Amino acid sequence: MGNYDGYLQGLSLAAILILAPIALQSIMSDDSDVVYVLVPGEDETTTIYIENNTSTNDARAPELNRSEVARIASFNIKVFGETKMSKPAVVDALVDIVLTYDLVAVQEIKDIDQTVPYDFLDAINAKSPTAWEMLLSPRSGLQDDDQSSQEQYAFYYNTSVFYAMGNGTLHNDSVNDDFQREPFIGQFELLDENGTGTGFDLSLITIHTKPGDETIGEINALHNVVNTYLENNSEEDEVVILGDFNAACSYVSSNELSNSPLAHSNYTWIIENNVDTTVSDSYCAYDRIVTNGDLDGRLVGTWGVDTSFSDSDISDHYPIWFDIRR
Repeated sequence: MGNYDGYLQGLSLAAILILAPIALQSIMSDDSDVVYVLVPGEDETTTIYIENNTSTNDARAPELNRSEVARIASFNIKVFGETKMSKPAVVDALVDIVLTYDLVAVQEIKDIDQTVPYDFLDAINAKSPTAWEMLLSPRSGLQDDDQSSQEQYAFYYNTSVFYAMGNGTLHNDSVNDDFQREPFIGQFELLDENGTGTGFDLSLITIHTKPGDETIGEINALHNVVNTYLENNSEEDEVVILGDFNAACSYVSSNELSNSPLAHSNYTWIIENNVDTTVSDSYCAYDRIVTNGDLDGRLVGTWGVDTSFSDSDISDHYPIWFDIRR
């Protein structure tokens, strides 16, 4: 994809994401400027909040073509099980969506036989000119009180862009039982345009929080997941959390988010409060991408919400995405 047509929020924000990372407090404060950005191919504008002391004229993201960046997405594929896989048109649409990206974190895989993730990988490879692989989690929800809501996570990735380092792991939630579905953590080496390792390791934590009164508690507990992961992996200091946070509307208020440990200045919310990640008529920023760094200077500031479909049979969530420099 050489342009961002069909993406509601595709834009360049290096000054925001690299030089002045935004905590959630800044996003919600009255001390921020409002910048209206015209989205290519759209007649609407999107509102982006930046700190007053940041000049967007001093650090614009370079114009990069699609081959110069790796595009990483998160996608809650609604009730992704055998029924959905039995619908060829839906599967074909899902494959087309995934192939827009280089790595996709998928939530809400619901197949007790655990064959659907492999069948979907086969469908991707049947249509892709390059080989794809996946990291698949065990069925999450390991505690006794969570087993009725078990799901799997998967990272699907283009092997010409990423190399998986290990098999991934579920966060150990056995002590505190903070999550209905334990987050899944994967580590990948980024490859350059020639398929050679860059030496840059990307650590991804994907989550599907429990919607309801416990949602904000799970969002807050993600800070502990980050700390635990970094403590156990001393060579790593940056992570990306991405997934269905259920971080909006009736589940979580903006005030609750502003008081979350993830609102600390160490974190940048790439997908903010003022976007819609739902296919329905509701306007809710359920799906989020959060990072605690600039990813070794590779975070170029382009991100988006893919609104290229409207069929709820595909999902009730839109994919969200961001780019890093290869």
